[in-house]
Amino acid sequence: MTPLTTFALAFVLTLAALVVTLVTGLRWRVKRRRAVHIGSVAVALGCFGWTIAAAYRVGTLYDLPAAGWIYPVHMFLARVATLCLLLPTISGIAILLGDGGHARHRKLAFFAFGMVVLAAVTGAWMLSAAPRIDVLAG
Repeated sequence: MTPLTTFALAFVLTLAALVVTLVTGLRWRVKRRRAVHIGSVAVALGCFGWTIAAAYRVGTLYDLPAAGWIYPVHMFLARVATLCLLLPTISGIAILLGDGGHARHRKLAFFAFGMVVLAAVTGAWMLSAAPRIDVLAG
């Protein structure tokens, strides 16, 4: 598989796992949903790590700084999105330990998902604006 295909697959699987996580989290008190929810968190985080690794490989194919201002904006948002995924993970662990905070956890989860989507949009924009390195070498 090409690096771009690998990245696309990893990204689609990450988004799918995040959606499963959000949907199963809406009614997590149902015992069987709780297990699926916690499992999907693990799968989503694993897929997210794969997506980041694949994104770095795709980045070697493009002259990303040539994309202009969107490059530093995307890199900032990608880092923020990564950190934001830690927030619902930590608050979820706190809930499992009996700390409560379900409403806060839900808000953090939706905020983190929104940041991932925002980073994805700016990443697609960045790649569309950046020339491929092999084309430049011509």
